[in-house]
Amino acid sequence: MNTASVAATLGLPARAVYSASKGAVCALTRAMATDGLAEGIRVNAVDPGTADTPWVARLLDLAPDPAAERAALAARQPHGRLVTAREVAQAVLYLASPAAGSTTGVELAVDGGMGSLQPRPAQRPDVSQSRHQPGAPGADTR
Repeated sequence: MNTASVAATLGLPARAVYSASKGAVCALTRAMATDGLAEGIRVNAVDPGTADTPWVARLLDLAPDPAAERAALAARQPHGRLVTAREVAQAVLYLASPAAGSTTGVELAVDGGMGSLQPRPAQRPDVSQSRHQPGAPGADTR
């Protein structure tokens, strides 16, 4: 299992080296999957969007206005919020499970549509009470 990023396929500003490295992970995933076919070895990757991780939190803390910066990151996600680490982990579990036995050489986007959808701003959901948003009422804390 490899971890790539939507940055591998999107033209994100000031992310040339990061994007190139994640693009290499995607190519490596496909090459390894091809090499593993004869032995029944599956190789896949997850492509997270902007995830709510401790690393992102540290970057936000350095911003002049952390709340505004978090809102801007959430706004660029078509589903209107950051991806959770749990969502990425669930995708990894699926790809590693027998349920994905015929899945190899793929990149599973876990990005809220960031890499493939271009909704109009009015179409974005109101996630202010989302069960996926950390700290929200009814938030999924498993």
